[in-house]
Amino acid sequence: MESYGQKITVSWWRLALLALIFGVGFFSLASSLHRVQVEEVDRFSHDLRRQSIRRKQEPGARGRIFDRHGVCLAETKPSFCIAINVAELRRPGNWTNTINAVDAEIDRIAKFLDIPRTISHQTVSNHVLRALPMPLLVWRNLSHETVARLAESPVNFAGADIHIQPERVYPYGSLAAHVLGYVRRDRPKPLPGDVVHFYLPEQVGRSGLEAQYNELLTGSSGEKLIQVDSRGYKHDEIQGEKHVAPGHDLQLTLDLKIQRAVERALRGWRGAGVVLDPRNGEVLALASAPSYDLNSFVPILSPSVWKKLSTSPDKPLLNRAVQGRYAPGSTFKPVTAISALMKGYSPDAEYDCTGVFTLAGLHLRCWNTYGHGEISMRKALEQSCNCYFCNLGGIIGYNAIYDQAKKLGLGAATGIDLPNESPGLLPTDEWKQRRLKDKWRTGDTCQLAIGQGMLLTTPLQMAVVTAALANRGTVYRPHLNLADPPVRVRSLDWPTWKIELVRAGMLDVATFGTGRRVQTGGLKIAAKTGTAEVDRGGRRRKNTWVTAFAPYDAPTAAVVMMVEDGESGGLTVAPMVHAVMAAIFGETGSAAETHPDEKQPENEPAPANGTDGEAEARNA
Repeated sequence: MESYGQKITVSWWRLALLALIFGVGFFSLASSLHRVQVEEVDRFSHDLRRQSIRRKQEPGARGRIFDRHGVCLAETKPSFCIAINVAELRRPGNWTNTINAVDAEIDRIAKFLDIPRTISHQTVSNHVLRALPMPLLVWRNLSHETVARLAESPVNFAGADIHIQPERVYPYGSLAAHVLGYVRRDRPKPLPGDVVHFYLPEQVGRSGLEAQYNELLTGSSGEKLIQVDSRGYKHDEIQGEKHVAPGHDLQLTLDLKIQRAVERALRGWRGAGVVLDPRNGEVLALASAPSYDLNSFVPILSPSVWKKLSTSPDKPLLNRAVQGRYAPGSTFKPVTAISALMKGYSPDAEYDCTGVFTLAGLHLRCWNTYGHGEISMRKALEQSCNCYFCNLGGIIGYNAIYDQAKKLGLGAATGIDLPNESPGLLPTDEWKQRRLKDKWRTGDTCQLAIGQGMLLTTPLQMAVVTAALANRGTVYRPHLNLADPPVRVRSLDWPTWKIELVRAGMLDVATFGTGRRVQTGGLKIAAKTGTAEVDRGGRRRKNTWVTAFAPYDAPTAAVVMMVEDGESGGLTVAPMVHAVMAAIFGETGSAAETHPDEKQPENEPAPANGTDGEAEARNA
């Protein structure tokens, strides 16, 4: 047995082998480190990012909407919410443990604040399983008092936090509702680059100007990068490369004072009103009644409110000014008059009105039972003589009326910057044969000449016609964006004396005739009233109109108002137009005194023996 001090010998080749093994190991480790940290750093970084980084998209603030004087009509304001950070309530084991913990905490907070619970257990479960790193919004649009109670509470609520969410606000509620439109929360437009894992809902325009100018008003989305752990809980959050930017503001041509006057005049009725600047097509007011409160769509529209709005027989969601189609009645007679003059018809030629116009078994009555006797064009406009204009239509023919009506924009959308505009209906022989299986007849032309039969227009279209009469022959595209330049659609090149004769007839209507209730003191106004009888489901009713412009010599406002189920244009609508004119130009007098027993000459009953096809067209 060897002693402890005896020298131990090791062969050199064993040492060399051991050194080689260590050398190969260090070389392999160094190679691996070089490959991981240098050669394939991008791939491994991407894998790390993919496994632990989540990309969250945040929308920018929506732009505001102003009237022409800078009054804010729509804006985005902070809404105070209470959110739960699920990570602070995580529980070991099955996900059900964490879900139950969050659910219990929500009940606890609701009891402390004495507010009803707003989300279900299933909503909590869906959030934990699908959007774990995101805050869970439990209550929205809370009062300052409720938020203050939570912030100052001595009780610790794990995970509860005050969350600020932008909400669309309409300071004037229902004012200009059909023009402004509303927004709903929806998925934002995806960001370029990598996949977006989570997003905050964006306010997206669904109707009116909110939809028309959605791209302009929508802000630019930004991104946040959320770092999560192996189970998906949020660990950290950093700013991404793309930053949030607010949307652009939109300034309108609308005048809040005029808009309010039109809506006040229509209150309690079903109808519409439009005010245009005839010098450039700017829309000063556009209203539809009944209306609805835009704020009822914020933060979300409840099913009960939506059902009430969508099923109401009054159709409050319908923008009657641009989507409603109505026979214009006698307000169309100035178009017939200028059509005749352009055809070469003499305005001094007289027609003997006997109180009824007869054509091949078709009987059209005049409002004056005993007739007007010998009457010429200007007086026929003032008196709104049906027989005169029916006879005139038969003389000049359909094409003469069609050509001027088409040039004035009837039968086609005006091009206003609002969605879903109706083109109305300017009927033709081809249309009648296709739709009603019957050819065009002279009686159809007579009906067209007095604004009835198959002709259908929107109040906005009649406002464009009225503006063209006011400015003596220029058709402008109506527009609501104040930044848009005026668009001259066409110049009608009406000889001065011809258009002035028609305008003078309209001046007489407002001075001596059926439209004198539009008068506003010393203001010189031209107008035309109209009452079109229609058949709705076997029930006769009247759509009543007034078209007007002022001041007569140099007009700055063209006003059109239409009311369903009115008494007559002169009795029902003319006082409304008076109120609007007073709001625009100032109240310098009162409307003409009403005499209960006086007749209204613009009342135009439908033909006593009209064809079924004509009745169907009136109902279109």
